[in-house]
Amino acid sequence: MNWHQLWEIASAPDNVPIVALLFLIPFFTWYGFRQALQNDRLIERLEANPDLAKTHHRKTYPWRKGWEEKLHVWPYLLRIEFLVALIVTLILMVWSITLNAPLEEPSNPTLTMNPAKAPWYFLGLQEMLVYFDPWIAGVLMPTIVLIGLMLIPYIDPNPLGNGYYTFRQRKFAIITFCFGFLVLWIMLIVIGTFIRGPGWMWFWPGMTWDPHRLIHEANRDLHEVFGIKLTIENRWWVALFGALVVGGYFIAGFVATYLFFTRTKMKAAFDRMNFFQILIVQVLLIVMLALPLKILLRQLFRVKYVWVTPFFNI
Repeated sequence: MNWHQLWEIASAPDNVPIVALLFLIPFFTWYGFRQALQNDRLIERLEANPDLAKTHHRKTYPWRKGWEEKLHVWPYLLRIEFLVALIVTLILMVWSITLNAPLEEPSNPTLTMNPAKAPWYFLGLQEMLVYFDPWIAGVLMPTIVLIGLMLIPYIDPNPLGNGYYTFRQRKFAIITFCFGFLVLWIMLIVIGTFIRGPGWMWFWPGMTWDPHRLIHEANRDLHEVFGIKLTIENRWWVALFGALVVGGYFIAGFVATYLFFTRTKMKAAFDRMNFFQILIVQVLLIVMLALPLKILLRQLFRVKYVWVTPFFNI
């Protein structure tokens, strides 16, 4: 994709939210970590000096003396909220006036867009359809990822880190959420927008989006890599082979996550969990890691499915 093509894609009206997302998410992620690290340094100072902890404030930016570190809703908070509402309204008005709505001609069954892409908030699902069966990519995987991200605060019963930014006291929850949100969701949206071109083919940055491009890379299933051919007679043996591979992946994942929690600084979070919470965390981490591993298998080794059965494919 050359620079002219990149500008056409980035300046398209329906891609404005994605371009804004590429700036807003890194900025607010940096801002949150910046505040968290400042609080962590303050916590270390107060823990190292008990005498200072008796008189020093508990926030990096304390409010005025005599307010007991409290801020009144009126007029301070409502004034800020009102200004923010005016600024957002102004931005939306300028946006709607300067950019035309991405409306197209009526649907024509004889003319299909190339590439045919979903709205930006569904591009992650469309990218997952390349690697899994539709019901897995469209229903199962997104449900597990979203529910897993919502369960993180409840799985980790750490009483610290409530009401203030901190990284040191909530490492497990923050790292898991960042991986699930930034890698498993935002990364797929970026790939679907800037990497996937005509025919949903993979175009590395710098390549021109050629709709007549021919790819001579044949996809294959994992059992074919090991010389096992799929026939009617041995389809159940092929299914058993895939089940052993997937089962081995889960067993290795359980062992790896257990060692990770018991041999690293995450042991404190591990000790706070009961057996049911530990099991949920391990399953979520193993399933979340399966998505980037499947992407690597597809892009590096052209492996389409790992587990092939008469009913579903993974």
